[in-house]
Amino acid sequence: MPSFGIMTAPMQVGYQDVLRVWQDADAIPEIEHAWLFDHLMPIGGDPAGPAYEGWTLLSALAAQTRRLRLGLLVTSNRFRPPAMLAKIAATVDVVSCGRLDFGIGAGSRPGHPLARREYEAHGLPFHDFAHSVESLAEACTVIRRLWTETEPFDFGGAHVRLTGAFCNPKPAQRPHPPILIGGRSSATLRVVAEHADLWNIPGGDIDDVIRRSALLDRYCAEIGRDPASITRSIHLPVSYEQPRTTRAAIAEAAAAGFGHIVLGLPAPYPAGVARWVADELVTASV
Repeated sequence: MPSFGIMTAPMQVGYQDVLRVWQDADAIPEIEHAWLFDHLMPIGGDPAGPAYEGWTLLSALAAQTRRLRLGLLVTSNRFRPPAMLAKIAATVDVVSCGRLDFGIGAGSRPGHPLARREYEAHGLPFHDFAHSVESLAEACTVIRRLWTETEPFDFGGAHVRLTGAFCNPKPAQRPHPPILIGGRSSATLRVVAEHADLWNIPGGDIDDVIRRSALLDRYCAEIGRDPASITRSIHLPVSYEQPRTTRAAIAEAAAAGFGHIVLGLPAPYPAGVARWVADELVTASV
């Protein structure tokens, strides 16, 4: 059976709205994980509306939940230096008592204007896609080493350079939190094959999703990795008005081998939405 989770994009909502949904979900066994996204400004709705910083909010929610696995779907590797990100994630894993799933990706699509504006607004460089994917591979290497190695080390990559790198405290999970990489490009899938425990892709065109999963299988075979060692994860948008449509998408994803399903909840969140998800989507689909 798939594991089911929810995603609450922390934009155009208040902190208390997100907290309410997460605390309700924390008490519902059918919902096993919960996710935020990683944007510094809204990518939908009012461009000047509120958008909360993902890792800060995640730490707050980790402290106020007890059971849910949690993470960002997915962290933009463009926003934070990887050694700093490793420290942030280790802290959240400790705060959550070992419930972090570490989601990371190459960063926003260059063609998404509402996402692209985040970089200039925050003084962040926006490199081309090849740079971002190469940086992602180096970041995954560095972050895993920081979480697991007991002595300081130097790292001299093409994009990441560290001297005396060390992370203390380590994450609560051993050897480290599961690494989820999100993306669909062939270049990103090669990074997934090498580094990920879980791979996430947005739903929509299920035939394309299946093709991308088969491509990941091929890349795993090329490096001698068992493709089954990477859990397939999919993000599916929820329709409150047409739950049958969402249930059909869940059935397609499960039939395609996706054992980790993240249900994206549109805001505003109705009262009792977590219970509704469990009854109308999860229980009705299994």
